[in-house]
Amino acid sequence: MAFEFLWKGIIIGVAVAAPIGPIGILCIRRTLSSGWLYGLITGLAVSLADALYGAVAGFGLSSVASFLLAQQTPLAILGGLFLAYLGVRTVFSRPCDNVAESEQQGMVRCFLSAFLLTVASPLTILYFVAVFANVDFVTSQPSPYTGLALVSGVFLGSAIWWLFLSGTVRLFRSHLTDRRMTWLNRACGLLLIGFAMTSLLAVKL
Repeated sequence: MAFEFLWKGIIIGVAVAAPIGPIGILCIRRTLSSGWLYGLITGLAVSLADALYGAVAGFGLSSVASFLLAQQTPLAILGGLFLAYLGVRTVFSRPCDNVAESEQQGMVRCFLSAFLLTVASPLTILYFVAVFANVDFVTSQPSPYTGLALVSGVFLGSAIWWLFLSGTVRLFRSHLTDRRMTWLNRACGLLLIGFAMTSLLAVKL
């Protein structure tokens, strides 16, 4: 039974992570500019946040979910502003600055920034509740073992996707000149700014 839920969790994790959004763009940009490891760390941070939200939804932690949803507006504003900041920095960064930036930022800050950006989207809980209901998880009141298996599967599935994405982007890195990297930085930066504006404009004050 637990093995069955593990596989279901892996499928859910891939499904949640696969759509390319602001975090996907950030992962691609970091992989291109700072190296595969930074892109992977960004993805693993997202996987951890997905697993935590999956646990909140799957284990019926309604008080936590209600609190996060109540803070939806300030979280969306903070997340949007931080995305805009990352977008502006990306637009004006040069390829020669990226190595120095990654060394200064460090892997811990890279991990935390991606984690906090993902956590700033509490509506993800509602997505997990809907998906878990479709696999008869929430309504069947599973044991802690099946619950742990499903949440672990969500983390693994999400991590598999980010490993695939960062690894694929890495293959193209050697074919990019500094000039192409500059234009890619600008494109990624503008996309991040676009996501930020969309998020901020959707906020209901």
